[in-house]
Amino acid sequence: MTTLRAVEAGDLEQIYEISLVTGDSGRDASALHRDGKLIGHIYSAPYVRLSPQTAFVAEDAEGVAGYVVGVFDTTAFEAQLERDWWPALRNTYPDPQGDPALWDEDQKRIAAIHHPSQVPAAVVVAFPAHIHMNLLPRLQGQGMGTKLLDLWLSKARKAGVKGVHLGANAGNHNALRFWGSRGFTRLEPPLVAASDRTVWFGQVLRGCPHAVANW
Repeated sequence: MTTLRAVEAGDLEQIYEISLVTGDSGRDASALHRDGKLIGHIYSAPYVRLSPQTAFVAEDAEGVAGYVVGVFDTTAFEAQLERDWWPALRNTYPDPQGDPALWDEDQKRIAAIHHPSQVPAAVVVAFPAHIHMNLLPRLQGQGMGTKLLDLWLSKARKAGVKGVHLGANAGNHNALRFWGSRGFTRLEPPLVAASDRTVWFGQVLRGCPHAVANW
């Protein structure tokens, strides 16, 4: 039996682990990293620490096996990260030097801590909320991803959020199919720049004529 519930502080280590073992386009990234927490430092842990009210987990008999995290206001959260999350990590991990083409996967993640990627401004205006979600293989194919997503979106709707976006790895074909089948529209130029790495998706949650007008 799998239970969906709000995140708890004690879930953090399991969430770090899920981030790692799903971190290579949905596959296990453990062999790519010397530091297994780097992916979680970027994509999951800050939400657990800074916005636990918008973070939920799926727990079975073996423990936490999936999560959905996100925030209702991306712009405000980015400012909070700069104030309360990135500084300590930047002190721990020196900014990589040299030719980025020669960096290993750890160095690429550390560079992202020092120089976070920016969501296209037009996407944030149209879809101000964003999410990240991952499930371990033992929960996949059981509808748990849909249940976690529906839980998060229901909270967002109650909060009056007009739209939510996410970025999926272009190589994660299972994820691309999932988001496309769950009410998310693939965002195209000119709203977003063409990319061979990231596919952007958006979903309007309430009447949002401004978002529709932009894509």
